[in-house]
This record gives sequence, structure tokens and C-alpha cells, in this order.
Amino acid sequence: MCEQAESVCFSLPAWLTDLAAGHDMLLAVEDRMSLVIEASRQNVRRKTGGPFAAGVFESENGRLVALGVNLVTVENLSMLHGEMVALALAQRKLRTWDLGQQGLPALEIVTSTEPCAMCLGGICWSGVTRVVSGATEADARGLGFDEGPKPEDWLLELRQRGIEVNSEVLRSEAVAVLDAYRQEGGVVYNPERSRV
Repeated sequence: MCEQAESVCFSLPAWLTDLAAGHDMLLAVEDRMSLVIEASRQNVRRKTGGPFAAGVFESENGRLVALGVNLVTVENLSMLHGEMVALALAQRKLRTWDLGQQGLPALEIVTSTEPCAMCLGGICWSGVTRVVSGATEADARGLGFDEGPKPEDWLLELRQRGIEVNSEVLRSEAVAVLDAYRQEGGVVYNPERSRV
């Protein structure tokens, strides 16, 4: 753990490695989403962060490259959304900032909830070629989270950049995690504020 203002680092919860073990190849997109939703569920249950998770997978064979969870409240870093953590881990593991570079297999990000404005930007610049999401932006906003100023038709924006989108995969299971977070009194760390 680094505490210096000159560097930024974060630690993953120990249980996340155990959860990822044995999930090397998940052929069906629903299986990939199930793993990501389970990560978000465990993050809530174990109180190690917010109710969101994401994974980067090889699109063709479902090989897990990186699994991330929301660490905003435990690491005191607003940028540590599940998608940003998963993308950062994948980039470090593959030793490239461009996950779409020549020589790499096509990669996708599977996220328990549609990306917020920050994560949408990160996805656009990451090089992934597909986004698979579970719960919707409206579901997250219903919990009180501010999803930021995303384009109204963010799906079209991604498609115009050559990024395929598959949304609302296992949505009810993903929403159940958001509901559990609400019931347990989870912190809405970035509440939607009225715009004046």
C-alpha cells in the first residue's frame, strides 16, 4: 500500500483472486456476466467497496484477463470504479495501454452496470472491441449514484467507434446486487446532486 502523494496505487481484496481462480475460460457471455456479478455481490457482502464489478475477457474464447471491483470508498480514490480497475489491471498484465493493439486477441469488458461518464471515456480509449453490461444507468441512478454527463445515445457513440455493445445481460441479477447494497446501507459515495 502506498501512502505517498507522488504515487497512486491500490490493493485488491484478497478474496478476488480466489473468486477468479478456476474461471479461466468462460465461453458464454452469460457465464462471464455471472462471474462479474458474483464479484460485485462479494464486494458488497464483504464490505470491500461499492456494488459494481467488471472483467476484461478475450472475446473469442472467454479467457479472463483481469477482474476488478469498485474500490472507491476503501481506497479513497474516486476513479476506482470496477471498469477502471479491470482495464488498468488488464493493461498492466498485457504491458500495454492499448488493449486493441495489433497482435492481441479482441478483448471485451463485461460490467455489472452500464458505464458512467468516466468509465465510458476509459472504455473508448482502452482498445476493447465490445462492452457487455448488466444493470442499466437508470438502475444505478435509482440507487442515487450520479452517472455523469454521458451522451444520450452512448450506445451509438460506442458503435461509431467500432465497439460492439450487448446490454442488459442478466440485468435482474445485477439489479439484485444494487438492491442488497441499498438494504445494507451502502454508501452512495457520489450522489446525484441537483444541477443549478
